Amino acid sequence: MTPDDLKLPRSLLPSDGRFGSGPSKVRDEAVAALGGVAHEYLGTSHRRDGVRSVVAGIRNGMRDFFSLPEGYEVLIGVGGSTLFWDAASFGLVEHRSTHLVLGEFSSKFAQVARAAPHLDEPQVCETAPGETPIRPETVDGDVYAYPHNETSTGVIVDVHRPRGGALVVVDGTSAAGGMRVDPGAFDVYYFAPQKCFASEGGLWLALCSPAALARIERLGGTRWMPATLDLSIAVENSRLDQTYNTPSLATLFLLRQQLQWMLDNGGLEFAAGRCDRSAAIVYGWADGHKYATPFVKDTSHRSPVTATIDFDERVDASALASALRTNGIVDVEPYRKLGRNQLRIALFPAIEPDDVATLTRAIDFLLEHMAG
Repeated sequence: MTPDDLKLPRSLLPSDGRFGSGPSKVRDEAVAALGGVAHEYLGTSHRRDGVRSVVAGIRNGMRDFFSLPEGYEVLIGVGGSTLFWDAASFGLVEHRSTHLVLGEFSSKFAQVARAAPHLDEPQVCETAPGETPIRPETVDGDVYAYPHNETSTGVIVDVHRPRGGALVVVDGTSAAGGMRVDPGAFDVYYFAPQKCFASEGGLWLALCSPAALARIERLGGTRWMPATLDLSIAVENSRLDQTYNTPSLATLFLLRQQLQWMLDNGGLEFAAGRCDRSAAIVYGWADGHKYATPFVKDTSHRSPVTATIDFDERVDASALASALRTNGIVDVEPYRKLGRNQLRIALFPAIEPDDVATLTRAIDFLLEHMAG
């Protein structure tokens, strides 16, 4: 018998087997709501009231959800966080940026800045994957960039301001909506909606302080940049509750549904609390396991939204992930470039904490039978 032949008892099957770190689980209720308005909503102009009202709901809802101070604005554009790195190299970094690099995703913004011919060589402070983040003693750049949660490893960085006048630009892609954050500690908090906000990819959102908006306006008039990467154009269109180019209407709708569900149930504290419960379950299980251990040793920097769990040499984690997939429990494979014998388990707000508990019991069942 191979691991893929192992069948889990019904009692060990989660109510929903999607534990991927993005795209993430989308709630059935949101999909049903989209189906209910499909004929009136899908296939309509994104510059008309039917879609602009959804964008307005997202922008207003984000202000409430994150308790944004006066003067902060919610920008929205097409292209996801990957595109936002390019846009930031034009519209936020004036001369030089400083980057905390903790893994694959945080390294990509630094790579963009290093390759940009109009910018100086960035200051990069790198920490080995999974280890406690190292901060520079002095931030030399006019933008200070780091992730709130490094998606590839499950290491978190507290959102903080350094001394000096650098804009604090935080990648919240896998953290936004599932981790608490003080808006006063950042100038830009950007993210895509296919993780905690349980939607699809292809959009970016950025919560911007007055200082960030002023930088965007000033740089927009002093250097050439492609229109799709011009954040001043994104500001102009966002204020009209639209995007510069055509967005996915389904993505917008699903994002609005998830945001409203979280607001109706208590907002950010509700959503972060669900992630905290799921994290306590999976880390508590791994801490006491004979085969497993959390990859991130520093408990204060373990992610509540993406848990990475190492297995010792007695376990083939890839075979374990395959056996889970055969039973309908999917996307728990580790980040491909990390190359570790581990599982990566998403703990986003849409995922039921009870399903996380069931997942740990399912893993134990498979491990017992694989070892035998």
